[in-house]
Amino acid sequence: MVLEITAPSGTDDRGAAVATRGWLGRAAHLAHKKPLGAFGAVVMVLFILAAVFADAVAPYSPLEHGATRLAAPSSAHLAGTDQYGRDVLSRVVFGARTSLYVGVVATILSMVPAVLLGMSSAFFGGWYDYLIQRFVDTIQALPGLVLLITILVILGPGLWNVIIALSFNRAIVGSRVMRGATMAIKSEVYIEAAHATGATNLRLILRHLLPNIAPTIIVVYSLGFGTVILSEASLSFLGYGIPPPTPSWGGMLAADGRSYMFGAPWMLWAPTLALAIVIFAVNMFGDAIRDLLDPRMRGAG
Repeated sequence: MVLEITAPSGTDDRGAAVATRGWLGRAAHLAHKKPLGAFGAVVMVLFILAAVFADAVAPYSPLEHGATRLAAPSSAHLAGTDQYGRDVLSRVVFGARTSLYVGVVATILSMVPAVLLGMSSAFFGGWYDYLIQRFVDTIQALPGLVLLITILVILGPGLWNVIIALSFNRAIVGSRVMRGATMAIKSEVYIEAAHATGATNLRLILRHLLPNIAPTIIVVYSLGFGTVILSEASLSFLGYGIPPPTPSWGGMLAADGRSYMFGAPWMLWAPTLALAIVIFAVNMFGDAIRDLLDPRMRGAG
């Protein structure tokens, strides 16, 4: 006779409900303590939805030339039209898709080499650390925008070339931060104890170091997401980014916007406002995430 012990029915449901209430409680606590962070989260969700569903959100095609050129904002065109009769609001919405795509892909592509270089440099040290850090110092001697322009002069303009340039720049910056975080954890007693018990380097890295620098990775790249979007807009504004007619917030602020700054200022209003709000929201959300993951901040209140 085999005695089977089963959990009472509804236990899983109650556990899920408790977990849900826990997350909702944390979200409510964060919204109460960090209202700007909550505002940033809402704006980011709207930004992502607008970018993903741009075809449904935008009232017109971003490339459609209309008969009413340089029309002021009206019920037909809420943000006006440009010199080609294209709806400005529609181009801003599709520009959000461009910014989201560049931001997400460049952030992910930069995260992996940054973590690998930073962790390995701090963990192994010696001549390997010296060579990596001198390479990083050499690259960081150039201002970020100058480095990006230099890469794009070599590669040429284009969506993927912009992503490659941004990924390289963010990987260099992020590797220095990852190295510092790894160095701080590497000196902890439990790391030395694990090493003394015969733990392999791979186990130390995967089991102890990587999980402990995960909060740093999340914070650095949540804040860096806004930097990537702003950098892409800056490159497009200077003529080194995504070439027209692909909608880009920076491109809309470039030659088209500057040429009609006084005659049709609404061509600048929408992309400028969208860029400012999204960058502000990303930074506020990143600050809130940093405080949420900081043990000292979690213990407060």
